[in-house]
Amino acid sequence: MTYNANPLMYMTLQKDNISPYIIGTMRLGTWGSNLSTPEYESFIESCLDLGLIDFDHADIYGHYTTEEDFGNVLKSRKDLRQKIRITTKCGIKLISENRPSHLIKSYDLTPEHIEASVEKSLKSLHTDYLDVLLLHRPDYLFNPYEIAEVFSKLKKEGKVLTFGVSNFSPSQFDLLNSLTPLITNQVEISLLHRNAFEDGTLDQCQKLKVIPSAWSPLGGGLLFGDSFDKKIQAIQKVLAGLSEKYNAAADQILYAWLRKHPSGIIPVLGTSKIERIQAAHKALNISLTHEEWYQLWEASLGREID
Repeated sequence: MTYNANPLMYMTLQKDNISPYIIGTMRLGTWGSNLSTPEYESFIESCLDLGLIDFDHADIYGHYTTEEDFGNVLKSRKDLRQKIRITTKCGIKLISENRPSHLIKSYDLTPEHIEASVEKSLKSLHTDYLDVLLLHRPDYLFNPYEIAEVFSKLKKEGKVLTFGVSNFSPSQFDLLNSLTPLITNQVEISLLHRNAFEDGTLDQCQKLKVIPSAWSPLGGGLLFGDSFDKKIQAIQKVLAGLSEKYNAAADQILYAWLRKHPSGIIPVLGTSKIERIQAAHKALNISLTHEEWYQLWEASLGREID
């Protein structure tokens, strides 16, 4: 079966029906919880119960095994495919026993690699199409004209509906977007990684009405344990006060902090624990004030803003 949806119509529908969170799959497999097929199925169903339908993959996850683990559910539960949106990423080549031809870790955004990666992902995920394909890292040798051509080919074949990038600089995004429409830039954004606020990434997203997504939105968990770092201690102090005011956990405050930005940042949830996803969903009811947002920003800077 080939999915022949109009891509422009699909993009409009996607923007009208945006999930408040994206479910990251990196730690569901051998790089994390190593879920069984029934556990994957239960996890997917629980996310759908919350209205969270976007699942974020990459070909490399689990050393090239997590897509297949997830796909085993779709193989037996074909009804689930039309209820979810699948994003996957390509472009990183890891040294792995599952890819013996890779001699070193490198980035490869040649048309041949992109097309081969899509074919492998479609097969592993037991699907005829990908909702979104992201280029995982900018290849310093990437040719935007060739990428635009292969994107057009994949779209015409119905194998990929929409395209985006991950970890691209504003200039790299602009270069590729000038030749082929991109719907997102997935970058690292958190209180401990604030580059996107200052390097033009989020400004560009607002200008182009592109919705950014944030990986590692909780700062890799560094804000939740004991620390000798003065900035982290300052953030934890502000978080404690806001948690008390809003009767919320620290991670819920951090999600609310990201989501307050007018670019519409969508956090990628990197947990396999459904109770944490449920807690994140409850954070949608938290609306920080302007000053509270800056209280956290100031704490992360370690000083008053200029």
